[in-house]
Amino acid sequence: MSAASVAGLLWILFAVTHMGLSSRAWRPRVVAALGAQGFLGVYSLLALLVFAALVWFYVGHRHQGTQWWTLSISGVGLWAIYAAQGVAWSLVVAGVMTPSPASLAAGDAKRPEAARGVHLLTRHPVFMGVGIFGALHLFAMGYASDVVFWTGFPLFALVGCAHQDRRKLATEGADYRAWHERTPFLPFTGRETLRGLRELPRLAIPIGVALATGLRLLHGPLFR
Repeated sequence: MSAASVAGLLWILFAVTHMGLSSRAWRPRVVAALGAQGFLGVYSLLALLVFAALVWFYVGHRHQGTQWWTLSISGVGLWAIYAAQGVAWSLVVAGVMTPSPASLAAGDAKRPEAARGVHLLTRHPVFMGVGIFGALHLFAMGYASDVVFWTGFPLFALVGCAHQDRRKLATEGADYRAWHERTPFLPFTGRETLRGLRELPRLAIPIGVALATGLRLLHGPLFR
């Protein structure tokens, strides 16, 4: 089996376990058996193990298989990718600093007037930021194993977030639906994007840029 096929199967396993356990069919059963905290522990541990296996496999099988494309990127194009990575990690940091109401069980955070800051940019800032991070690698990674691995990030972000939206809309009340309608799915596509940018946590962008810079500096020593 090719490296690309194994990477694809590991992504599928990650998606099936991640979304399957959180589905309306399975989550109530697991919570009933293990309790809410037990469910969270098993869910998090399983996700960590599968994702760690995926990354471990890819690190040992980079640049394998057919080279589907090769792009020569330098100068302005390269700096544009670096800038976009700064945007991606700023979304992640802002999302961590301002947890998404989509992940909360209940409470005032789900009222439509609570949508502000990064959630006016996208209601799934962490997943979307990681998705952008992965998608940007496709400009420089054209081998089959690279393409499958890095494509998994934006694909899982889109499918996983859409799955979460459907589940929440089906299980939560009118407050959540109003909050859902107020916030955009894709980053920077909402009517209140400028307001969202103004309301970002003060340290989100500096920390996001620092993370992107640090990862770029480590890229050479770790992944030659």
